[in-house]
Amino acid sequence: MDTKHCAVDGWVDAIPVPGPRDTVTFDLVVRPADIDALDDDAPDTIITCTSGDPRITHELLNGIQPGDLLRATGTLVQPPAPGEHARLTVDALEVLDTVLVPVLREMVLDRYGDYVVIFDGDTDAVPVFTAHGQWVGLADNPDAIATLIDIHERVNGGDA
Repeated sequence: MDTKHCAVDGWVDAIPVPGPRDTVTFDLVVRPADIDALDDDAPDTIITCTSGDPRITHELLNGIQPGDLLRATGTLVQPPAPGEHARLTVDALEVLDTVLVPVLREMVLDRYGDYVVIFDGDTDAVPVFTAHGQWVGLADNPDAIATLIDIHERVNGGDA
């Protein structure tokens, strides 16, 4: 396998996902520096990144969202077969730019572990359900979601 230590700048494609043994995986969308010289329909390069560093894992799972521009430094492994994504094992991460926080104009579903919440741009109140659809309660505002979930877990023994 061909490997190379390098730094890659790219946009986070989707919410980073926890993996086995305290790792995290995410995809970076990388565009070449000479993008103007390429055809308009030239595909972006996707690099699948993984890290087991606790600081990087924490930042990716708690502070990074789709659209953030990152510089990931680590060991790049070329794809094993044509058409597959290259893999980067990240040992350093720098946030170059963050995406603007979206303003809610419609209803949005979001996951909090084993819980589902519904944000509605017309109200501060947030309905909270378990992932199986059981009603948990109505949080007065987004800041009260964690408290509502904590109370539900204490009352129900931690099972969602």
